[in-house]
Order: sequence, then C-alpha cells, then structure tokens
Amino acid sequence: MNPLRKIDPKFPGPESEDRWAFFCPGCNCSHWFWTGENQWTWNGSIDKPTVRPSILTKWNTRLFDPEGINGIDVICHSFITDGKIQFLPDCTHKLAGQTVDLEDWNKYDLQQISD
Repeated sequence: MNPLRKIDPKFPGPESEDRWAFFCPGCNCSHWFWTGENQWTWNGSIDKPTVRPSILTKWNTRLFDPEGINGIDVICHSFITDGKIQFLPDCTHKLAGQTVDLEDWNKYDLQQISD
C-alpha cells in the first residue's frame, strides 16, 4: 500500500520543503502538505503516516465551474494518524466526524499532479 505520494519538485511551492499528497475520500481529490522548517511534521512512514498539525483545506466549487453563479464553500479538516484520516466535525462532506484508512494512492489515476 502506498497512501502518500511525493510531489514533483517542479510544482510551484516553497523551494526548500518536500511536498506530499494523499487522496481524500471525503473530497474525492488529493490534498497536499509540506514538510520542512515551520511546516508539518511527518513520522517518515509512507504506509502508516502521522502528520501534525491538522490539515485544513478550504475552497469554493466555483474554482471547478467558473461559470457557476452560486459556488459552495467546502471545508476539509483532518488529522492523519497511523495511516488513518480523522475527519473533524467542521468538514462539510459526508465523512465529517469519521475516521477512515488512507487509501492506496495507486488505486486512483492521479498521475497529472506529478507530471
């Protein structure tokens, strides 16, 4: 199983940090975090990662539908602990308040984020 994927260094972001992604089943897309000075800490495990502090992702659905009139604000807030995602109650998706296993990255065709 491989729930984390290192992001190609040519992707925009802080130059000195490593970037990692995981698939979020609540949002049905990938979320990223950075490790390095003043960033998230990670236990180094690809199979059963623990990342601190929590990962908070916010966006509006207008990002994916620029012609949409009324976008919906989306919040995904979670902890990753021992290979599980603990979704906090402020999430706006169906997995809010639940804990699920991180899914195998290779299960999804998400190659585009590292090309």
